[in-house]
Amino acid sequence: MKNYYESNKDFWDDKVAYHKKSDFYRLADFKKGWNSLKKVELDGIGDVSGKSLLHLQCHFGQDTLSLARMGADVTGIDFSPKAIRLARELNDELGLNAQFIESNILELDDKLNQQYDIIFTTYGTICWLGDLEKWAEIVQKHLKSGGFFFIADFHPTLYMFDWETGEIAFPYFYNKNPSSEVIEGTYADKDAPIGGTEYFWFHPISKTINLLIQQGLTLESFNEFPYSAYNCFPNMEEKGEDNFVYKLTKFPLPHVYSLKMRK
Repeated sequence: MKNYYESNKDFWDDKVAYHKKSDFYRLADFKKGWNSLKKVELDGIGDVSGKSLLHLQCHFGQDTLSLARMGADVTGIDFSPKAIRLARELNDELGLNAQFIESNILELDDKLNQQYDIIFTTYGTICWLGDLEKWAEIVQKHLKSGGFFFIADFHPTLYMFDWETGEIAFPYFYNKNPSSEVIEGTYADKDAPIGGTEYFWFHPISKTINLLIQQGLTLESFNEFPYSAYNCFPNMEEKGEDNFVYKLTKFPLPHVYSLKMRK
């Protein structure tokens, strides 16, 4: 398992230099005050002012820092040292008070002993984790009683498709052994001169919900959305602002889901 995570971490390290200057991340706009969070998560988390918030798998921290601008006392976690370094630089440049910790989420107990009002994670996160049972334990351990966990992520049904052909190419249900793809470029910069093998796992939504229920959390809301706010996959068609739809299927697919669960 460690080798899979190390390979992924090396590739995510390589992505940082290209992501920070990509149109996808709009870093110049962000520095001027643009909020990088999307409607799905903004509606889901509500007012975070004065709340302590733990952001899991934060990449280089734009969403984390957006939450800090909204008044949250926020800590971001990511396994990429280059991403965390850039997040800290942005925090200092913008005069914000977010904290950032370099860690694989599954090893967070070694680096953090604190509980939060809100735990937050979004878009392309748990697919990189092979042990969702441990992940659910981490969420429960670091969430205050009465607090809530929120996730918005790409729907596992969408992940089943070969983006280029529209054919089902990957499983819906979890397999202990990861799937893999050789990638050139990145979702944010398809021409970036980098590449590598990515290893990922499939987690059905029922498993995600049930593991959190087993940790004592209660489901408050579950939503599915027929669009993605991000144009980050091949063959996406723009339908409106922050509204992209995979166009190689006959019927609309669920693209994103969100869960809100309270301890």
